Amino acid sequence: SRNEYEEGAQMFIVSEMLKEARKSANLTQEQLAIKAGTKKSYISKIENAKGNIQLSTLIRIFEKGLNKKVGLTFL
Repeated sequence: SRNEYEEGAQMFIVSEMLKEARKSANLTQEQLAIKAGTKKSYISKIENAKGNIQLSTLIRIFEKGLNKKVGLTFL
């Protein structure tokens, strides 16, 4: 359905943003996981756009792991 397609597209965008930010910070998935207080497998799952992710964990990965601020926009 259109909803599923849009959710998949959004997940892909988030996964690419995370991958790009991690590589720009010269961090491995393992290093980022340690800094963010999560598991490497969770970082990998997000980067590969697999499964559901918790917003609070995603924010922690960007803010604690990558020193990035996260903003949300509702359209």
